[in-house]
Amino acid sequence: MPESAQSDSDLLALLQSISHHYYSMERDKRLTEHAFEVSEKEYQELLNDLRRENELKQQSISKIKAVTLALDANSNTEHREGEDLLDVIQFLERQIVKTKILEEELLQAKEIAESSSKAKSNFLSVMSHEIRTPLNAIIGFIHLMSTEPSLPTQVDYIKAINISSQNLLNLVNDILDFSKIEEGKIEFLYSKINIRTLIHEIKLANTFRANERENRITVMLDEDLPTFVLGDEVRLSQILNNLISNAIKFTHRGQIRIEIHKYGECENHHQIQFVIKDTGVGIAPEAKTLIFERFTQANSEIDRQYGGSGLGLSIVKKLLELQGKEISVESEPDKGSTFTFCMDFGKCTEEEMILSTHEDKSSQHLAGVKILLVEDVYINSVMARTMLKNWKAEVDLAENGQIAIEMCMQKDYDVILMDLQMPVMDGITATTKIRDFDPYIPIIALTASSSYETQNDIKACGMDDFIAKPFNPYVLFETIKKRVVKV
Repeated sequence: MPESAQSDSDLLALLQSISHHYYSMERDKRLTEHAFEVSEKEYQELLNDLRRENELKQQSISKIKAVTLALDANSNTEHREGEDLLDVIQFLERQIVKTKILEEELLQAKEIAESSSKAKSNFLSVMSHEIRTPLNAIIGFIHLMSTEPSLPTQVDYIKAINISSQNLLNLVNDILDFSKIEEGKIEFLYSKINIRTLIHEIKLANTFRANERENRITVMLDEDLPTFVLGDEVRLSQILNNLISNAIKFTHRGQIRIEIHKYGECENHHQIQFVIKDTGVGIAPEAKTLIFERFTQANSEIDRQYGGSGLGLSIVKKLLELQGKEISVESEPDKGSTFTFCMDFGKCTEEEMILSTHEDKSSQHLAGVKILLVEDVYINSVMARTMLKNWKAEVDLAENGQIAIEMCMQKDYDVILMDLQMPVMDGITATTKIRDFDPYIPIIALTASSSYETQNDIKACGMDDFIAKPFNPYVLFETIKKRVVKV
């Protein structure tokens, strides 16, 4: 700049102002450029976020579509064109409505099924009562006849009648037990079992039928077999009787062999193996699994020739499965069959074995025991009173629950044998009322109904025990003995 200009104050002021504005403009330019850079970065970040969100949205829509397609293959046509989330949500709303309708239909179907099951249970309970009630009298009087002197021919007739009645009872039990098994309501009741005695009685019970088909039953017992064990005698008898009866049915002029071995032992249990062999018609390989199906025979020709309900082996298999056991079969056509299974039994204490050894069924008595028998069926009351009086018991009879209550108020009894289904007042109601003024007297139910609901009612009303009709006289005696202190 010329020296003359340097001394001009106005010029210098102007130049300084220009310089200041220039630097200010440069600064604003840099700030503006920086702001644009920041905005561009934020914009790109925001744009990337939006892209990621859109990708997640599309992935969510795709997954929801995939799930809905998996749940309902026909739903593809309903929302194939709709790619928006709103379309999928609307579709899901329609599916929820359908699901609620389906739930209502399922609930209705469940109620119908439960109603049908209850109707079946009620029917079986009624039929059980109607069949077991006359059977109770038949079997009871057979027992009474067998205790009295008879002609040799009459003894054979009595045995034949007894076997026939037991066969009918077994068929009734099979039908009712299969219904219980299907409903999962089978209970196992464990008691002391004399294995040798039980097998002897089962052999005797089946000998008459075996003789009819000219078969011979033989028994082989392991020397190491324990005399007494703890188990469910009724279920074991049911399994063995079904297998032996099946062997007799399919064998003619042959042999049925019962083998029982001690298979193993641990601290608290014996493991015992049961083998039932026959020399009968045998089973074809393809039919081995069919024979354990309900109401099924190996083939239609067998069904026509030999008959039968087709339930026996099915019940055997299911009873073993409920105890965690299996049954195996080896067979060849025209060469016979071998059924094998193992069961676990509890060990008896030395004291229990000593008491069992000294038991004498011939010396049974209930002398001095005052018993109130509540029974409305005349023939059953005659049979039960005769049986109880043979054991020297003092017996009074009440024909219904109302009379039983009045008699209990007037006289002290040691035990009450209470039928359940009676006119005027049933046994459940009578027991409930008796418990109001006498909570201690033993009350034993005598019932022809074996339903799970009946057993629950028996426990709920305050009864101490129950015996199913037709009852085994020895079981009746032992149950009374267990409940009465003076015996």
